[in-house]
Amino acid sequence: MAAIMISVAGINCENLSCNKRGVHIWDRKTIELGINELRTGIVCIENFKARGNKKTEVKNPQLEVDIIALAEPNSQTDPKFQPLFKYTRITAKGMRMALITEKSWKHKDLPCEKTIGTILNRLGYCLPAPSAKSKAT
Repeated sequence: MAAIMISVAGINCENLSCNKRGVHIWDRKTIELGINELRTGIVCIENFKARGNKKTEVKNPQLEVDIIALAEPNSQTDPKFQPLFKYTRITAKGMRMALITEKSWKHKDLPCEKTIGTILNRLGYCLPAPSAKSKAT
């Protein structure tokens, strides 16, 4: 891929890295990669999926186990069994506090409330809607 960009723009590394205003438009590593692809004829394939931050459950599987253990007693399915979500009465804030008090997690080892809510959603739990009282504040 980088080789195509290099061949279209030309091989001069000085011209490739800056546009007319002198602003860098390509990273030097991308330019070097493209030149090497042209030289060898081998196209390098990037592994973009391996980059980035892993999900919290992947980094700490015990957290997922503890969240399920706390959410399951407070959950119920829809009487019509239409949605795949289980409805839970516990909020993300309540789940975080329960992890600290009942499962002996430390405050610094837990993700924020929003992340815990996201984890609950990924696990198939539907969180309660905010009440009118909390919307007014």
